[in-house]
Amino acid sequence: MLTRLSLSNVGPASTMEVKFGSRANIFTGDNGLGKSFIFDIAWWALTRRWPHEVNPAMTSGFVARPNDRTAPATISYEGKGVTTDVSYEATYDPSEEKWAGPRSRPWVSGLVAYAHADGSFSVWDPARNARLGASDEEPGERRRAYVLTDAQVWDGLRELREGRAIPVCNGLLVDWANWINAHNGNAQAMENAIKALSPDRNEHELAPGPLMRVSIDDAREIPTVQMPYAGPVPILHASSGVRRAVALAYMLIWAWSEHRLAAERYGEAPATSVILLFDEVESHLHPRWQRSILGALNGLGETLFEGAELQLLVSTHSPLVLASGESWFDAERDAWFDLDLEGDPPSVRLQHRQYTPLGRSGYWLTSDAFDLATDRGNLEAETAILRARAVLREESPSADLIGEADRALQAARVPDTDPFWIRWRAFVERSSHS
Repeated sequence: MLTRLSLSNVGPASTMEVKFGSRANIFTGDNGLGKSFIFDIAWWALTRRWPHEVNPAMTSGFVARPNDRTAPATISYEGKGVTTDVSYEATYDPSEEKWAGPRSRPWVSGLVAYAHADGSFSVWDPARNARLGASDEEPGERRRAYVLTDAQVWDGLRELREGRAIPVCNGLLVDWANWINAHNGNAQAMENAIKALSPDRNEHELAPGPLMRVSIDDAREIPTVQMPYAGPVPILHASSGVRRAVALAYMLIWAWSEHRLAAERYGEAPATSVILLFDEVESHLHPRWQRSILGALNGLGETLFEGAELQLLVSTHSPLVLASGESWFDAERDAWFDLDLEGDPPSVRLQHRQYTPLGRSGYWLTSDAFDLATDRGNLEAETAILRARAVLREESPSADLIGEADRALQAARVPDTDPFWIRWRAFVERSSHS
């Protein structure tokens, strides 16, 4: 479990510190303020390799660089292992363009999975990746983590070993079809997982369908999902949201299944902890899915990983995702971190905010999480309402000023059902009689 991460002279802020909750950690903030960057750093602290280092085909997960190359830069972290706590500070070596780290095996004893925002996926397995292995690229070094691009999640990943391209992951299309044909536990786990990740209404629950071919030129048997409007649909033809949910379910099941096989082979017990990093958890998901995804992930941790403790790090831009935690958020185990741009000149600041239920998802839009002035979705309407509010605060606004604000509200097509109209019309009527 990762307990603390501290950065100096690296990333969007000059300094930054995160003290993680033991269960769920939610990150919010505008684009470009460093949510994905924090996840990349967390992955490196846990595994000691950057995703792009492991797989250069990745379009994210690049090596972090100091902001000022003439000044010292550090990444320090703390964590809880099975038998002991760990603490380490890494420094950047500009001559080598690398972060200095201990040469011993990575300290984390649990499975680490990182769902990147672009659909790619990274997995670090303590039973496999902590061992020395031999390959054409790095003989005698520890086996690298499994970092798959979006395409490789579906079609498989091969690594060069002893002059041959060896499949280390068959990919979703092959593995899921094989599991279904074998009627094994992974097939049932996939069925349970995609149902758990479905929205909370029965008519939108996903379920696997029969295998089918999509073309006479493609010999593969393609898994399908049962859709309420069309029956079984090949997963290749499913929507981005369905594909996202199914790919997440597959990667978690594949990672845990392979870990258990490796642990058994080496005579070890399976990991007792899983750390899941999920960047932009709401990506491609309908609002109905957004409000259930966090609870579903927590539930998967309790069932899929056979009692292993799950630590979850998610980032989101969705008020529905943030609001969905109101029924289960526990300040003793969970944490909400918010990134803001503050000051003059502006600088990025990370704050551990108090999570207080607001009751309605719209109220989260005007909270510290998203910092909108109103909960209106129409920017023109919001601008007109803010202008009218300024007139309301005037001590003695002129008739011309009131008229301009009223015309702006009309031009922005603020709907008659907007509650602001009640206050505004009463004000206009009082002003006309004064």
